Amino acid sequence: MEDRSSALVDGVSRLRAAERGENFPVALRVIPARHRAVLRSIYDVVRTVDDLGDEGDLTPLDRLAALDTLDDDLDRVFSGAPAHVRVIGALGPHVGLLPAAPFHDLVEANRVDQTVTRYATREELLGYCRLSAVPIGRLVLAAFEVDATPEMLDESDRVCTALQLLEHLQDVAEDRARGRVYLPADARDAAGVTEDDLDAPDASPALRGLVLRECAAARALLDEGTPLVGRLHGAARLAVCGYVAGGAAAADAVDRTGGDVLARTARTRRRDVARHLARLARPARGTRRRGGPRP
Repeated sequence: MEDRSSALVDGVSRLRAAERGENFPVALRVIPARHRAVLRSIYDVVRTVDDLGDEGDLTPLDRLAALDTLDDDLDRVFSGAPAHVRVIGALGPHVGLLPAAPFHDLVEANRVDQTVTRYATREELLGYCRLSAVPIGRLVLAAFEVDATPEMLDESDRVCTALQLLEHLQDVAEDRARGRVYLPADARDAAGVTEDDLDAPDASPALRGLVLRECAAARALLDEGTPLVGRLHGAARLAVCGYVAGGAAAADAVDRTGGDVLARTARTRRRDVARHLARLARPARGTRRRGGPRP
């Protein structure tokens, strides 16, 4: 692997600094050490894959080659062979617990990012989210040894997809600067929004309306997945509560801009996360808890 990509793959201090800037460590500080170790190993791989897909000055060909190297290393570690890349090797103690497929899907999502910068329809965008977002939830459930039912997996998929869609809405201007547009073309056309509208200093009324409608749809998807919280207990419930609360707070942040995500930053507020955490912590009446951690 070339030096430029190696700097993204092997930087331990870079990973820890990145982790401190995200919601991820909030759960890490309060969950049991055995789960914390697994989650951190997952985070390091996910962040490294994402950085290879986005960060630095690598060419698309360099990125694809580096992603191929990680993908091959995943095959090695999950087959019991030593890994060449440190972050992949750190998965070694956990390969009996974690599935390999979600990691490969995340690599594929970043391959897609090298060639696909627009989505014609919402269905196409959701297909991308199945590679880029859905795997995270499935890995988190596996990390907590949750014996997940199909219903729970579906709810997890909805939560993670909603989180990805909300992140896209928060980052419309940033993504546009990188040459990417995650507002589907059919929705933009229906709203009368052109790509040139995304280059303006502030959002047009049409764009503001589109952003708010997309936010409402993502919030509804998050709500559809929220029953997952009531089916979990212990550390798994706490962690998933945190992700759902963060998503709800992100939706609040987008709504607070009035849809003008070009002129205003849709910044998630900690007090909103805390408010949603308090709401989620109240057990729903009649909810059965199933699929908890295996003994």
